[in-house]
Amino acid sequence: MTTEKINKKPSPSRAALRVRARARNKKPEFIRAESWKYDRFSLSWRKPRGLDNKIRRKIKGWPPGPSVGYKGPKIARGLHPSGYREVIVYNTELLSTIDPNTQAIRIAHTVGQRKRALIIAEAKKLSLKILNVKVLKKTEAETEEGEETENEEAEKKEEATEEEMLKEEEKKPQKQKKKKTAKAKPKPKKGEEKQ
Repeated sequence: MTTEKINKKPSPSRAALRVRARARNKKPEFIRAESWKYDRFSLSWRKPRGLDNKIRRKIKGWPPGPSVGYKGPKIARGLHPSGYREVIVYNTELLSTIDPNTQAIRIAHTVGQRKRALIIAEAKKLSLKILNVKVLKKTEAETEEGEETENEEAEKKEEATEEEMLKEEEKKPQKQKKKKTAKAKPKPKKGEEKQ
């Protein structure tokens, strides 16, 4: 047998994700004070600031409010749902410092399309996981669709203008015929109308 190490990719911290899911199941849903009493209040949490507020004072029998005791487990804190730790990347130089086994990259929203394409190409070479590639695909698809729709709209406008011109040309001879027919009919005289 050889003494060479077999390069296995360790999976992201599945145990940490399981611990976090277990902790999340124990955490209650925090609802706004008296939202069950008034329809005008939504259920979404608002910090109680009143002097006599029972939830702020943590009175027994009232719903719980958020506190430091509900904090997530330390091993899972800051993990992406995929199990990787997120690292925001602004350029290709930062990619060399990233560990592909435990870290995944998120391309910063301020990065333009040209540099974004370079980052994606370099990340694929280094076999790094990119968390927001789907966003790029959506934007590319939207721009392609936008260009197609613009072309279609331009074609429709051209067709519409051609149709309008044809209609106007058809209307012109009809107006002239109407004028001729109106002139051809003799007007009755006043004396003839009475008889």
